[in-house]
Amino acid sequence: MRRTHSLTVIGALLGLMPSAAFAADAVAGRDLAQKWCAACHLVAANQERAPTVAPPFATIAKRPDFDVEQLTKSMIAPHPQMPGRELSRDQAADIAAYIATLAK
Repeated sequence: MRRTHSLTVIGALLGLMPSAAFAADAVAGRDLAQKWCAACHLVAANQERAPTVAPPFATIAKRPDFDVEQLTKSMIAPHPQMPGRELSRDQAADIAAYIATLAK
């Protein structure tokens, strides 16, 4: 009986832990995006230049299959479409969190 109670308490506490999406910093992500991504993407509505090389961040955020975790992974994985930016997992998560704010 005591073991069941302990497992219930542990499960409840785990439910209170922040997920990766909550741990990410969208403000830091916005700053990183303006620094590293704006050459190819429209990263904010107030951006002075609107490049056409890659989709705007708001368009990415509004895709029906948009997923913060998948986007984070895709930014870390090397692929030919993106220049050789060596983002840390935290930086990629911050940028993905920022993009998620643009879905509105």
